[in-house]
Amino acid sequence: MISAAVITLSDKGARGEREDLGGPLVRELLGRIPAEVLHCEVIPDEKELIIARLIEYSNRVDLIITTGGTGLSPRDVTPDATLEVIDREIPGIAEAMRMEGLRKTKRAMLSRAVAGVRGQTLIVNLPGSPKAVKEGLEAIMDVLGHAVEKIKGSTDECAAGEGL
Repeated sequence: MISAAVITLSDKGARGEREDLGGPLVRELLGRIPAEVLHCEVIPDEKELIIARLIEYSNRVDLIITTGGTGLSPRDVTPDATLEVIDREIPGIAEAMRMEGLRKTKRAMLSRAVAGVRGQTLIVNLPGSPKAVKEGLEAIMDVLGHAVEKIKGSTDECAAGEGL
């Protein structure tokens, strides 16, 4: 069982002016892995606060999923905060999510979402809209368990699950 944290980045959500639909959706979808969500919260788009939460949760869980703050507006700082805390980037995860999104809308190419590793924790940024959350997470769901195993030091062959 993978332990997880879900962080929704939304100024309006943190002030109680908008219902968080992305976080609960992530929680529901992670149940398919299976993953146990130990922490789920909504915080404002404040870079230093995001950095603090990513560091805090990376000491407690195997997987952190963020939703929101991946676009182009001045307050969209989630990828910037993530890049400051990760040790290694995993560009293929973000590329796969954008590729899936491009099948639906050209605007998917505007996502600045990133994914990477901090210590022994996988961190993945998802966009904020529930539709993009579902599409993005479903695009990478099948590899999350394997990624977490490898990050934690598994020596199993990577191709073993591919029938090679």
